[in-house]
Amino acid sequence: MSINARHAIMDRPGSRHRSTDAVTAFHRSGSDSDDDRDTLLATAALLASGYIVIDLLGRSRVMHVFEVWSLERDCSCVAKMVRHSRQPSSCLLEQLLNEGRYLQSFAHPHLVRAYETLEEPTAIVILEALPGQTLDYIIRTIRRPMPTRSLALLGLHLCSAVHYLHRHDVLHLDLKPSNIVCSHGLAKVIDLSVAAPPGPVRAGCGTRGYLSPEQARGGVTTAAADVWGIGSTLCETATGSRPFEPEDRTERYPQLKGRAPSIRTRRPRLPRRLSTAIDTCLEPIPTDRPTVAELVTVLSGLVPDEVVPHTRSVEQYPL
Repeated sequence: MSINARHAIMDRPGSRHRSTDAVTAFHRSGSDSDDDRDTLLATAALLASGYIVIDLLGRSRVMHVFEVWSLERDCSCVAKMVRHSRQPSSCLLEQLLNEGRYLQSFAHPHLVRAYETLEEPTAIVILEALPGQTLDYIIRTIRRPMPTRSLALLGLHLCSAVHYLHRHDVLHLDLKPSNIVCSHGLAKVIDLSVAAPPGPVRAGCGTRGYLSPEQARGGVTTAAADVWGIGSTLCETATGSRPFEPEDRTERYPQLKGRAPSIRTRRPRLPRRLSTAIDTCLEPIPTDRPTVAELVTVLSGLVPDEVVPHTRSVEQYPL
């Protein structure tokens, strides 16, 4: 799971149980013994005053995520920190702190909020606990195409969040279904762990299957890298599969080989305006991709005028 471990609580009427399939952005690193879990909880309880550790929500290769209770706010929150079993590098710690600083300073209906960023005794980011489901979970469980209107509305939510980030000179650089949480009529973007200002990035910055070509090879990134992320996310939501899949285990970046097949080859009944917009988001050359504003123009034409993007529920899919 990623920071959305808590976010992926099932959001259905009368149901408040945690979904086991909500473990989407974290990859389990072996099974957790009870002793290991107890040790982790005990260790985490000593790291931040004012918070009661409730549960270990998940772990990635480098992070632990805990559900905590904030005594000040009197509510459940999410605490994200570097795994205790790793010797944290200064780069990793700074990455986590940057994520917290970004999210603490931002305020937008389509971005997760951070309440607090702690540096001592270790780097910890305290985030809001979102109800709902990750888009990745929805794609894997609903198993039917998202209607055009809902797909366009989802795209508008992502464009809104990305536009806000870009106005603050920040690129997300890791847009993907497991980093999007849907609940109460909102799609929220989470996990700014690799977010950075426009400029050069190391090769492979982000998640392998969703990288723009310039991220995969390493190079200068612009707003077009996030447009690629929006296109890749919409393509997977519309068809159930990513636009690029490696031919074998040795192939790291199939997106460097050429264009993705048109989305219409997998969903031929998708309106041409929408399919063309998604296809052009995935153009190999960044300057050939649409701007966020141009993408909004296309997507808005597929949603009724009376629908306000952040109030109409994409849960009609349901999300």
